[in-house]
Amino acid sequence: MRISRRAFAAAAVAVVLPLSACGSGGEGGGSSDASGKVEGDITFQTWNLRANFKPYFEGLIAEFEKKNPDTHVKWVDQPAEGYADKISADAAGGTLPDVVNVSPDLVAPLAKAGLALDLDKAAPQYKKEYLPGAWAGHRIPGLPGTYAFPWYLNTGPLFYNKSLFKEAGLDAEKPPTTYDDLFADALQLAKKSGGKVATLANVPTVEDFGRYGVPLMNKEGTAFTFNDGKGVELLTKYKELYDAKALDPQALTATPESSGKKFLTGAVAMNPGSALDLGNFKKQAPSLYKNIGITDQITSTGHVNMYVMGVMVNAQSKRKPAAVAFAHFVTDAAHQMSFAKKVAIFPSTAGSLDDPYFTKEDGTDETRVRVAAAKSLKTAVNYTPVLFSEQMKIALRNEVAKALQGKQSPKEALDNAVKECDRLLTQQG
Repeated sequence: MRISRRAFAAAAVAVVLPLSACGSGGEGGGSSDASGKVEGDITFQTWNLRANFKPYFEGLIAEFEKKNPDTHVKWVDQPAEGYADKISADAAGGTLPDVVNVSPDLVAPLAKAGLALDLDKAAPQYKKEYLPGAWAGHRIPGLPGTYAFPWYLNTGPLFYNKSLFKEAGLDAEKPPTTYDDLFADALQLAKKSGGKVATLANVPTVEDFGRYGVPLMNKEGTAFTFNDGKGVELLTKYKELYDAKALDPQALTATPESSGKKFLTGAVAMNPGSALDLGNFKKQAPSLYKNIGITDQITSTGHVNMYVMGVMVNAQSKRKPAAVAFAHFVTDAAHQMSFAKKVAIFPSTAGSLDDPYFTKEDGTDETRVRVAAAKSLKTAVNYTPVLFSEQMKIALRNEVAKALQGKQSPKEALDNAVKECDRLLTQQG
């Protein structure tokens, strides 16, 4: 239920690639020149998309080959499980496909190793076609350039259980819109239910610190900074919630799936999600669906969080003009729009979110969520730092857990998390 890449078609949580060697960035042994005739055989790799979208991608490839008759695109699809390891192995072995479906954290080590093509150099003419925030999604701190075409985006609202709000004496038509409201309502819900109803089911993640307005890294991308006063303030608030059972006692080990089940059963009053979830509510919990409230993500910055997928071109590709042309073709406005109508995701191309499909409501909750999400995406931010690896996420989670359990202060927890994340950062190359 916590919206993540799992809520995308591509699914799965990525880990940072343990590349055998890191270069100094740039294109390494490859040229950034992508000019020339679009011809030759290229390989396109997607991330767990064949099962649900085989006809779409076969049609897309056929259309490209018809437009470029001297090309042939071989499509390979890798399962969600072990995707990062597969990319790492291919990168180390020199067998990385010409065009690769990536997320920002996957592209970072490839860019550092000189394996991701810098599109600001190789294809700057396309930059204006994409939302600025999406184009910036595959920039790497410490390196010049942009290392993947933005593909699809996702974000989502907060869902809340109106009946639980009413039972706690809260106005179900006025959900919290600020963090102060959220924490106050959460404490009241816990008190009125005798600790049986928590409001939140997840410990704060790095994106939550970002939404709260905490600076996450220095400008150079060489050190983490989420242990500042504002970061400590947020974790202190979560500690208060945890002690009052306003934060679910099992939040320390929660997964998106377990949090979703808690919300479905009425043990948790609020949960983030996406338009995909409404269908699940209707099928699995009709009584919840009747009482579902939908509100915006809470943020202190004025910008909601978004997740971005990308399409990277291998800087070592022997068919760079064809690879760039195909990566652009996959992610251009027309093809992003057609893909967005097949699954609840959003295009990253400029102007696409102004299409009536994303602006006109028809009275259903599904379109209400889609329209609201599309509007928020125009100025959304991917708060998770590109260099924030899976190991770092685990380190932060472990230290947060110690703070919530009272084993150390929020300040000590975040200091320790920053220290460990900085240590891991130095190992990335």
